[in-house]
Amino acid sequence: QVQLVESGGGLVQAGNSLRLACETSGRTFSVYAMGWFRQAPGKEREFVAAISTSGGSTYYADSVKGRFTISRAKNTVYLQMNSLKPEDTAVYSCAATVRPYNIMIIETTKIYDYWGQGTQVTVSS
Repeated sequence: QVQLVESGGGLVQAGNSLRLACETSGRTFSVYAMGWFRQAPGKEREFVAAISTSGGSTYYADSVKGRFTISRAKNTVYLQMNSLKPEDTAVYSCAATVRPYNIMIIETTKIYDYWGQGTQVTVSS
């Protein structure tokens, strides 16, 4: 089992920054990759970013490239969000996969085995 707890959400004005953290516990040695997803009201959950635990390869959605940065330190994964826009408003959740994955589908929710509860990010215009 792997437990995930997000923190760092809040209310910010457009153009500002936030850093989200996802602290992992449990069988963290079994994690192959970590991802961040978000879900806005009335919309489906969408991929934001992911990072492999070996090698540190990173992947981003086109909508956040150049603005968001995913990183990892020990058992915590971070999502640095800069130049935030109102359309970034959503509940952000982190996820972990404990199985070898195909990078071609790292954006899909089905490869992830564990999920956090989520943290709300609201960007005002």
